[in-house]
Amino acid sequence: MEGPFNNQQITEFIHNGFIKLNDAFPADVAAAAREILWKDLDCDPHDPSTWKKPVVRLGMYTDEPFRESANTDVLTSAFDQLVGRGKWLPRFSMGTFPVRFPSEKSPGDDGWHVDASFPGNNPDNFFDWRINIFSKGRGLLMLFLYSDVTENDAPTRIRIGSHLDIARILAPEGDGGLSFMEVASRLDALPAKEQALATGTAGTVYLCHPFLVHAAQPHRGTNPKFMAQPPLMLKDQLVISSQSGNYTPVERAILHAFGK
Repeated sequence: MEGPFNNQQITEFIHNGFIKLNDAFPADVAAAAREILWKDLDCDPHDPSTWKKPVVRLGMYTDEPFRESANTDVLTSAFDQLVGRGKWLPRFSMGTFPVRFPSEKSPGDDGWHVDASFPGNNPDNFFDWRINIFSKGRGLLMLFLYSDVTENDAPTRIRIGSHLDIARILAPEGDGGLSFMEVASRLDALPAKEQALATGTAGTVYLCHPFLVHAAQPHRGTNPKFMAQPPLMLKDQLVISSQSGNYTPVERAILHAFGK
C-alpha cells in the first residue's frame, strides 16, 4: 500500500516495533498547541522557578491545532500503510499530555509498561484495563512531539523488539488477554533488549506497535517537554489468522513473533 514508508522501513517496523515519522505535522501547529497547553499549566513559561512538579498531566484537547496535527495527509497515509485502510478511526482530540519539567525529583511514572486497550471489570480503573493478542481497540501507540526533544529532555524509552515478546505472552490468553498490571508484572523476566530514545523536533511522531514496551524517564534538560501519547483506535481488532494472508504490518509483526 502506498504511503510514506519504503519496504525497508516496514521491515524495520515489524522487527523493531516502531517507526519515526519526521515532519508529521507542521512546527507552527505544534507551537499553537503549546500556547494552549501553557494556559492550563499553573506556571510561567518564562520563569523556571514556577516549574514546581516534574510532571503535570493535562487532559483531552479538541482545539484546531490538536485536530490538525492528528490528521495530516502524511499521517493518515501512514495509518493506512501500517494498520490498513478503513480499519482505523480518525482522531478528533489529542491527549493525555504528560508535560515534563526539568527536575531532580522522580516523576513517579517512569516504569516499563505496555498500554492497555480495552476495559476490564472496572472501566474506571486504568490498571484493570486489558490487552489481548488481537489488540482489541488499539492499532498503534503514538508519540506526538509538540516540542523539540533531545536526549536530555525526558524522551520516551523504547525496548527495541519487545512487542514480539509481548505477543508471545498474550497468545495463550485468548480473547480475554491480560490486565495492564498482569503484563507489567512479567516484564522483568523478559530477555534484555537494546533501548531507543524517542527524540526529535516538534512535529515528529513515533508510530509504535501496540505491544511495544516503553517508559518515561526524568527530565535532565532545560526546556519543558510537550508530548501526547494517544492510541490509533481500531474499528474492530487485528486479524492474525485468515485464509487470505493479506496481513498489515502491525499484524505481520505479531505473526513474526511466532516465526510465521
